[in-house]
Amino acid sequence: MSSSGQLDQSGIVSGTGRGTKQRVSYFYHSEVGHFYYGPSHPMKPHRLKLAHHLVLSYGLYKEMECYRPHPASIGEMSQFHSEDYVTFLSRITPDNLRQFTAPNLIKYNAGAEQTDCPVFDGLFEFTQLYTGASIDGAIKLNNSETDIAINWAGGLHHAKKSEASGFCYINDIVLAILELLKVHARVLYIDIDVHHGDGVEEAFYCTDRVMTFSLHKYGDFFPGTGHIKDIGAKEGAGFSVNAPLTSGMTDTAYEGVFKPVMDKIMEVYRPGAIVLQCGADSLTGDRLGVFNLTLKGHAECVRHVKSFGVPTLVLGGGGYTIRNVARCWAYETSVLLDLEIPNEIPFNDYFEYYAPDFQLHLTPENKENQNTEATLGAVRNELLQQLQGLQGAPSVQMQEVPPEFDLKKERNAEGWNDGGHLEDDVRHKGNGKTSKGKGDGVRKTHQADFYDAVD
Repeated sequence: MSSSGQLDQSGIVSGTGRGTKQRVSYFYHSEVGHFYYGPSHPMKPHRLKLAHHLVLSYGLYKEMECYRPHPASIGEMSQFHSEDYVTFLSRITPDNLRQFTAPNLIKYNAGAEQTDCPVFDGLFEFTQLYTGASIDGAIKLNNSETDIAINWAGGLHHAKKSEASGFCYINDIVLAILELLKVHARVLYIDIDVHHGDGVEEAFYCTDRVMTFSLHKYGDFFPGTGHIKDIGAKEGAGFSVNAPLTSGMTDTAYEGVFKPVMDKIMEVYRPGAIVLQCGADSLTGDRLGVFNLTLKGHAECVRHVKSFGVPTLVLGGGGYTIRNVARCWAYETSVLLDLEIPNEIPFNDYFEYYAPDFQLHLTPENKENQNTEATLGAVRNELLQQLQGLQGAPSVQMQEVPPEFDLKKERNAEGWNDGGHLEDDVRHKGNGKTSKGKGDGVRKTHQADFYDAVD
């Protein structure tokens, strides 16, 4: 940051001395933080309100175009998800839950006794809000009306075509990528959540038009996918990039894998747009996560992606120590804006959450990094070899660009905005396997034992 920057009343240092400032758009709906998964459930949409109030109290909103997103319709969601599944989500409520048969609840993995995806008040409205914001961001990018679009409510990467998974019901990421593919021949998806981005990888496993890059805890950990040998299939062979890691990842270790692989991806794949999922459960001290990243280490990935100057949709994701989630996404908003913000958290409606130090940045825990230099080097080198083996960036003969979702028209009409189906791009569902003979093939149980913990 240039020393010539000026400090405003919020403590923000502006005036970076860099080239043309990237335009940033921010999508937030005031209702999205009011939903409640249930007592002791680790997913708390309330974290979105905390993050938003930090964005406000730091004055970051002044530097962005802020938008209220539209609620996604059944028709929009059905561009990826099966219509029967979306209809099921739109109809089920806690009041009528008993009217649905157990086989249906098990089929869709929502509301059943053993699922981590409960049916709660306003479930469908919640999915509409976070999904609509991601689609709106993609449309803004497609129309060249912004350079970076932010939706911290999005990034629910586990949802499948016809079932909920890992606290995720509608996969807003896949829907946003489908929107971006109307304009861009190639889209890169990056996932820095502690969990593998299985739902997104599965959706695009057999196509070269989307490359997925996920760094995650692998082993006895949900969802049990993301082996380094899971590289894609058919036309997508080589275009799924998985960095399986273990507990204790530090900033330096993480950067040592992320940056070289990311640089190689940009050299080989040359995407027209990027979707970056910034799950905050990879931070130190997360209730479900096992990594040891600080805000600065996590945000360095965001900064590095931003440096390529490619149109980027930035999304949230996991994160279960909610005060740290808010810290992370507010800080990363400042990084995307090329602004420095003070470490002292300004007073806001949720100021007490940040006791006792009321500081923005985190101190890593004193625990061992179980990832050795040798194992990390092996992962990095294998991924670089995988990328080197690709035959250049795939080219796509683009036909006339399909129309964007018209927010003023009815979206439920038969055949509206029909972009085709994805059946051929979804690998067969196989109890956690991502490719034949690769990985252990066992779908891991989510850490439901954490449900009794108190944040």
